[in-house]
Amino acid sequence: MSELPGRDYPIEKATWQLQQVCEHLPTRPISVWDSEYGCAPFVLKTTNIKADILVRLRSNLCLWGAPPAYSGRGRPRKHGDKFKLNEPSTWSEVTQSIEVNHAKLGRLKVSLWLDLHFRKTATRPMSLIRVERLDEQGNLRVLKPLWLAWVGEQMPTLEEVWQLYLRRFTVDHWYRFLKQRLHWTLPKLSTPKQCERWSDLMPMMTWELWLARDIVADNPLPWQKLLVNLTPGRVAQAMGGILAAIGTPARSPKPRGKSPGWKSGQPRQRRIRYPIVKKTTTRPRKEQPESA
Repeated sequence: MSELPGRDYPIEKATWQLQQVCEHLPTRPISVWDSEYGCAPFVLKTTNIKADILVRLRSNLCLWGAPPAYSGRGRPRKHGDKFKLNEPSTWSEVTQSIEVNHAKLGRLKVSLWLDLHFRKTATRPMSLIRVERLDEQGNLRVLKPLWLAWVGEQMPTLEEVWQLYLRRFTVDHWYRFLKQRLHWTLPKLSTPKQCERWSDLMPMMTWELWLARDIVADNPLPWQKLLVNLTPGRVAQAMGGILAAIGTPARSPKPRGKSPGWKSGQPRQRRIRYPIVKKTTTRPRKEQPESA
């Protein structure tokens, strides 16, 4: 708690965690990241980490292609043509494109571009992947496609690499469940140790809900329909019956009375006060046109 978390704090924390994990793995792993880490600082900070990265990109990002061959005059160029994800007119020719029929997602079109980079990561190129969901007529079924970037060594085949990101959705929905249903971020705890202890309870509660899914009876609210396959939220809603049956190890409440107060001679210490972290939103800078 000596330093306040700044704008790059999540990236630094994630980079440190990835480095620690890779030191104990026998083989080079493939790590999957959401769009918060699809930026130049994260790509730069993971340069020396022995891990392949598959990261989701926001649809309003701007990438750059490989520079042309050196003409022999002036400084060699670092960037090629602009590649803006939400402007198809700036896209270069597709390197590879396939169509697959997924069991759950239906008809998909997967496209691949090579040798693209962020403006600040010209020395670390990446492969760009676009996943589109199509209907039976070949039109877009979902307006916003999925943009992915591969950064690392040999990329798996195009049929396989985009499916690796499907594992990320389970993690994202689990974090949402912790925050909304299990109130992960609701308590205003005083010390980092208390925060870590509360966070350690989240996986334990998740496993308890998973193990109780077959022994609870659905207890829907008046406006809810009965479910056969209970969701984790519905299991948590029905846990009251199990808790009433097994009881509680807590002692019975004591009768109300006058508190004895602070013990005589016991030293008092002021509570440690931590500075308040205020996060502000910054508007994206307007790109300046390059001089000829």
